[in-house]
Amino acid sequence: MASEELAEIEGQISDIFRALSNGFQKLEKIKEPNRQSRQLEELTDKMRECKRLIKEFDRELKETDYKNDPNTSKMLSEKKQSMIKELNSYVALKKQYASNFDNKRVDVFEVQVKDLQKRMLLASNMSNQQLMDHGNQMMDETDQTIDRAKKVVLDTIDVGTETAAALKAQTEQMSRIVNELDSIHFSLKRASQLVKEIGRQVATDRCIMALLFLIVMGVIAIIIVKIVNPNNKDIRDIPGLAPPAPARKLLWSSD
Repeated sequence: MASEELAEIEGQISDIFRALSNGFQKLEKIKEPNRQSRQLEELTDKMRECKRLIKEFDRELKETDYKNDPNTSKMLSEKKQSMIKELNSYVALKKQYASNFDNKRVDVFEVQVKDLQKRMLLASNMSNQQLMDHGNQMMDETDQTIDRAKKVVLDTIDVGTETAAALKAQTEQMSRIVNELDSIHFSLKRASQLVKEIGRQVATDRCIMALLFLIVMGVIAIIIVKIVNPNNKDIRDIPGLAPPAPARKLLWSSD
């Protein structure tokens, strides 16, 4: 069986192949030459890394070949050849893009050279007055371009000033909102404390009311018992409800 090192290297190579495929697809959509060049350089670096990993895969394969059975060794060798073939296809694709970019650079350079030659030929056929008129015209066009650029700069400054003022106002508004939120949080905290105090007071009042209720019920029970059984000696007399005490005779009273 293949070692874990081989499986890990194969996974890394597969990731690079996916990145290369996506990178070349992205390269086709890029139109700017500078971005195309940077993208091509990144793809070239990925291909170098892939080549290094394939060499490491081959070295690990040779070191562990004696542990593998013939079928496994054959399968791994075919896998290595497949990876080499796929890498070569990307290398060829990279060379093709590089050649196209070089041709485009040459075409642009040739166009610039031809345009310069036309300007030189046109200037050689002009008289001194025509050259001066043409120079004055170019200076006027340059001045107009500079004026337009100045206007764009001034407009940009105005927009930046307005944006800064709006950001400052929003910052102040956010500060006020934060302060209001702090005040609300403090008020809520104070209200929570008051609610807890009121709850404790209500609980205390309920305990007192329950105690008074028990006392009243006890008194009522005693009254009922005294009314029902006035001769019950187990319950003390309640003032106002006890029967009148019998009149006592004085020892010195006459018969």
